[in-house]
Amino acid sequence: MPPMLFLSALLLLVAFLVGSLPVGHALLSRAGVNVRLSNAHNLGVENMLRLVGPGLAAASAALDAGKGLLAVLMASSLDQPEVTVLAALAAYLGHLNPPAALYGPTLPRGRGNLVLLGVLAGLAVSGAVPLWTAALPVVVYAGVTGYWGYVSAATLAALLSFAVAVALLPLGVPAGLAALGLLVAATWRFKENIGRMLDGTEPRFGESVPLAGKRRDEVVAAFMIHPMTLENFWSARRFAWLRPLVQNGLVSEATVRQMAENLRPMKVGELRGIRTPEGQSIRCYLLSSPLLPDVFDSQPELATRRAIEGARLAHELGAEVFGLGAFWSVVGNKGVDVQAAVPQITVTNGGAYTSGTIKAAIPGILKHFQEEGRDLKAATAGIVGANGVVAFGIARTIAPQVARIIMLGRNLEKLERSAATLRRANPDTEIITTTDYAALKEADLIFSATSDPNPVIFPQHVKTGTWIFDEGRPADVDPSVAEVPSVRIIPGGVVRPPGGMTSHIDLQFGEGAVPACLAETLIIAATGEHDRKSLGPQTRTENINFFVEQAARLGFTVVD
Repeated sequence: MPPMLFLSALLLLVAFLVGSLPVGHALLSRAGVNVRLSNAHNLGVENMLRLVGPGLAAASAALDAGKGLLAVLMASSLDQPEVTVLAALAAYLGHLNPPAALYGPTLPRGRGNLVLLGVLAGLAVSGAVPLWTAALPVVVYAGVTGYWGYVSAATLAALLSFAVAVALLPLGVPAGLAALGLLVAATWRFKENIGRMLDGTEPRFGESVPLAGKRRDEVVAAFMIHPMTLENFWSARRFAWLRPLVQNGLVSEATVRQMAENLRPMKVGELRGIRTPEGQSIRCYLLSSPLLPDVFDSQPELATRRAIEGARLAHELGAEVFGLGAFWSVVGNKGVDVQAAVPQITVTNGGAYTSGTIKAAIPGILKHFQEEGRDLKAATAGIVGANGVVAFGIARTIAPQVARIIMLGRNLEKLERSAATLRRANPDTEIITTTDYAALKEADLIFSATSDPNPVIFPQHVKTGTWIFDEGRPADVDPSVAEVPSVRIIPGGVVRPPGGMTSHIDLQFGEGAVPACLAETLIIAATGEHDRKSLGPQTRTENINFFVEQAARLGFTVVD
């Protein structure tokens, strides 16, 4: 290898290693700062200032910019501009991808804007590029930030201007490719920010983003959702461009599903405007790893891993409580494994308040049933999903009040064991177990609470005049059931938070409403009662009562 080529390669390696030095991270760690929460990739420079103060923030910024400057100045000793520009790229890549072999796998990675400032200064000081070439991206950055407010977009616009400027200079192909490489690397680093800009959830410059424990008049929670169908997948604006490609056969559904399985959790929306009667504000980040429902059954390990990643992201975003919604609520032993993996944040599957809303709603349903002239004591009630904790709880509640109960589930042996418990407590009530949905045709009342991703109750299962309380999420009752004469379908587990809640994403529970599991997440954040979290298959009665009482105090109302 020619000596000059060897020296060039060695200096590029050194530039990468200098760029990877976690100097800002080390300074903050020594000062006792939680570097994951102060990471600019997650929260932005403004919150860094709020968290650590101007002195420490300036010192950390100077160290990051300084390593970029040093890496470029070292490479400029060869007096080859193309190598110097390549060193700028190497230093930036080192900052974005610090070697795990040197620093471990958990080192937080910043966005590198200060390193970019340092390498631009180095390019100008060394004379590798004209001064105007290094100053242009700074001017573009300031202009885009001031006009639009998105720091990520400003960075990309600045690097685009730099790449164009370098391409116009007689520096050779390697320098042009290095400048383009800076733009490509930053675009990949900012891909989540770009998605949030499309979704309308990316904070603008100067916008306050709450930090965990910093304000008691505003608490922060996070909640994990997922699409129920491909139609839900398209509803996120960052993925809407895929819909016409699939519809026109240019991209297969299998490809979209595979892509969804490879996506790590991301912030897709926010709930704002939730305010308790006492004046406390609750902000909730909506996170998603867009797994479709069948994946939770076919790949439970993947689902658990994504839930754990979601909990870590929630913690980094400043949330105090992380709720598991829909099929996320059953992964990792119903949240137990997720909590064990991320002990820094409170994890809940929302089971207690979900049960509480049912407990609150059932007396009213039964009262209205009788007020319409129906004989409750002679009625037959069907319990769908009776193998589950929630549905069995419903069966236990209504068993003393009806003549007959049909317990329907997938596991007949388990159903029989549950039925034996009910029979001992309610000797005057006839208890029937079955796995056949046709048996529901005899029911006057149907209570359904399954975790099935598709509807399970259809018109052929329902007789005229049946009342159906559907707790399933997604809904257990097919929309066609509404065409059966005099059938009444009552959605369960839907709650309206206090204040004027707004959201950039449709949760499909009606305007201003959320599922009870999400409401539980908000209530824990508002009350600070983190020990009330719901984990595992069991739900304590005292916790159910707690959430019912606190929901009433805080202004949460059950939608019926």
